[in-house]
Amino acid sequence: MSCATIPQAVLKGPVATKIPHEHKHHGDVRVDNYYWMKNRDSEPVLTHLKAENNYTQSVMQDTEDLQEKLYQEMRSRIKEDDSSPPYKYGDYFYYTRYETGKEYPIYCRKLKSLDAKEEITLDVNVIGKNEKYISVGAVVVSPNHQILAYAVDTVGRYLFQVKFIDLKTGKHLPDVLDAKSGNFVWANDNKTLFYTQKHPETLRQERVYRYKLGSNKPEEIYYEKDEVYSVHVRKTLTKNYIILHTGSFDSSEEYILDANNPSGQFKVFLSREKKHEYNLDDGGDGFYIYTNWKAKNFRLMKTEYAKWNRDQWKEVIAHDDQVYLEGVDIFKTKMVLQERFQGLTRLRILDRNSQKSETIQFPDPTYVVSSSINAEYETDRFRYVYESPVRPRTHYDFLFGTYQSQVVKILEVPNFNAENYKSERVWATAQDGTKIPISLIYRKDFVRDGSRPLLMYGYGSYGYSMDPYFSSARLSLVDRGFIYAIAHIRGGSEMGRDWYDGGRMMNKKNTFTDFNSCTEYLVQNKYGHPQKVYAMGGSAGGLLMGAVINLRPDLYKGIVAGVPFVDMLNSMLDPTIPLTAPEYEQWGNPNEKPAYDYMKSYSPYDNVGPKVYPNILAVTGYHDSQVQYWEPMKWVAKIRELQTGKNLVLLKTNMDAGHSGASGRFEHLHETALEYAFFLKLEGIH
Repeated sequence: MSCATIPQAVLKGPVATKIPHEHKHHGDVRVDNYYWMKNRDSEPVLTHLKAENNYTQSVMQDTEDLQEKLYQEMRSRIKEDDSSPPYKYGDYFYYTRYETGKEYPIYCRKLKSLDAKEEITLDVNVIGKNEKYISVGAVVVSPNHQILAYAVDTVGRYLFQVKFIDLKTGKHLPDVLDAKSGNFVWANDNKTLFYTQKHPETLRQERVYRYKLGSNKPEEIYYEKDEVYSVHVRKTLTKNYIILHTGSFDSSEEYILDANNPSGQFKVFLSREKKHEYNLDDGGDGFYIYTNWKAKNFRLMKTEYAKWNRDQWKEVIAHDDQVYLEGVDIFKTKMVLQERFQGLTRLRILDRNSQKSETIQFPDPTYVVSSSINAEYETDRFRYVYESPVRPRTHYDFLFGTYQSQVVKILEVPNFNAENYKSERVWATAQDGTKIPISLIYRKDFVRDGSRPLLMYGYGSYGYSMDPYFSSARLSLVDRGFIYAIAHIRGGSEMGRDWYDGGRMMNKKNTFTDFNSCTEYLVQNKYGHPQKVYAMGGSAGGLLMGAVINLRPDLYKGIVAGVPFVDMLNSMLDPTIPLTAPEYEQWGNPNEKPAYDYMKSYSPYDNVGPKVYPNILAVTGYHDSQVQYWEPMKWVAKIRELQTGKNLVLLKTNMDAGHSGASGRFEHLHETALEYAFFLKLEGIH
């Protein structure tokens, strides 16, 4: 059934009650008719969400067979009894595996040899058997490999408990930490855990605790007072030091503790400075500092253990205007530099003695490569992961002795033939003349004649790069003739730190106009039909969706906005909801008038107006901690009220999930199937 044949009464959808509420800031008054939707768990809210879900189900009812077909297709490309490549840590080889028909991973290990008997350390299927939702965060074994600590969330709001298993008996210890954060590290005594705790409402990681097993007495050792900072703990690869990191999006401060002295006091390495970000590591011969001090794209410095003052630092890796240094892995004999150059990731191996380096080469025109799990400082190899839109995830070991990479494991994808697909990288021109990279995937039989449906995907926030990873689910659209495009717009870090800064704060609108410019470029160059263009994004990518259709609704036939951050101005004005204050360094602080005015000029909810909007499917989770359910709820209601066209406006709320949707490896495919069926319905493809 096409939209044109859907009865007008069905097209209209639920009509939300309007209760005017005035927001007053800086002498400006905004009337919000749907403010009441913030009243979580109230009868009007639950009733309206149920009506929205029923409406979406009724409109999409004719695609139920298609959704099931898509689901089965996507599931058929998952090897159900798969496992991760084992990695060595101490005398054990650790790995995770899945069993046929089961949703969740099983954590395992083998002693000294891969031929040894398997020991199951944690089966998430067992601990989650009575839960509607379960997510396991960090899983960390004690240094003596006898106790397993793991973080578990059974709601979907990223609020974790930390639990412990005695690996000799397989039984849980009585200790349970209501950490609310999944971040923790072991001290070297095998008894002490350092962990961070979130504020129960704002969800900011603000406190660090020390806990000794069996004591039942967590000890607070650090409280971060600055509401834009969050805390984190980690352990160096040498296992010699525990690092307490506190930082915002723009600056950081780190404290050091000898991991062999868990009762000691953390000491500050370098006090926080505005716009200075740094991270410490232990190189065995001193501390190494990954820093943007006088180095926008970061550099690596070194200092002696006893000399922390910055005037004692010596440069190891110099700053490069053309290369963004994303991180450094330090091993006993080598360093591995993770870099971005001309929009692509790369790995450079540096010999610590000779200072000679070699960059690993990769075959695809667009791809992503990154460090995998490397658990030992003294090693003869470095494990990394490589993938591209047409090449499944492959784990390699780079052998330091021969400078050769050897395949450890290629992700097995049933019912997939790489020879049927092609990837490409092209460059669009933004409004200000900036060149924007775009990654493409399509079938090899594609002819660039402007006849195909085109799906644009983007994010462009927080400096997070939207890399061209492999997706077996995506193939269900590509096999039906879609061209899939990832727009590497400003706000990410694909082209370095300037790329990030060029798409945030008072430059945020570049993110949206970049995306539309990429869409226009691909249509003009006949990668897609101008009447068959779709777009998709989630979270801050959902904000992107809301902003681009306010600017150019004519460019798109339909969009899917996942957990969309669309009521962003109101959210950023409310410090009581999660994650508001720390994000002032992303969007600006609307309590300041210039930032308020700029944010108001693009906030999707505030800029909904009388125009012909494309077809819209918004999806969200009722327990979402990152983007509250009411944002897409209000946005959909306002678009329905004001739009002048007759296109679909749908809202689907998962009442049992949070920001990441359903928790199982198969269950989430039902959500993807609904989203893809929405696009295919609009295309008349069954």
